Amino acid sequence: MRADNSQHLIAAARRRSQATRRRAIAALRRMDDAGAVINFDTVARAASVSRSWLYNQPDLREQVERLRRPRTAASRRTPPERQRATDASLLARLDIASARIQDLEADTKRLRRALAEALGQRRTSPNGDTPKQQLSRATTPP
Repeated sequence: MRADNSQHLIAAARRRSQATRRRAIAALRRMDDAGAVINFDTVARAASVSRSWLYNQPDLREQVERLRRPRTAASRRTPPERQRATDASLLARLDIASARIQDLEADTKRLRRALAEALGQRRTSPNGDTPKQQLSRATTPP
């Protein structure tokens, strides 16, 4: 009677399947990080798997559909999904920018007030001449 080797075949098929999944996931991440064109064809070629195999893997299919980028020049400038801003991070950046604007507006208001006071003091002082007037008086003979 022949020995049952089916367990070895099953284990080899499982390892091959896991290696294929790892290749596909790695290719998808690499392409996303690089901002490359992502669709079933490009991912299948990069991972050396068939398009039909990708379509039959629900989780990978969902990722490809979510990350799908058209073949345009603008798509190359799209940041990878992991680097895209979330709503929470955008709101935090907006809060920080608003606070900075308020600080700058307060500084501008303070500086304008100080300038107005300095100009007012200069007008009321006995030597309220501007530097240009002082220079012309110093260079003209008496």
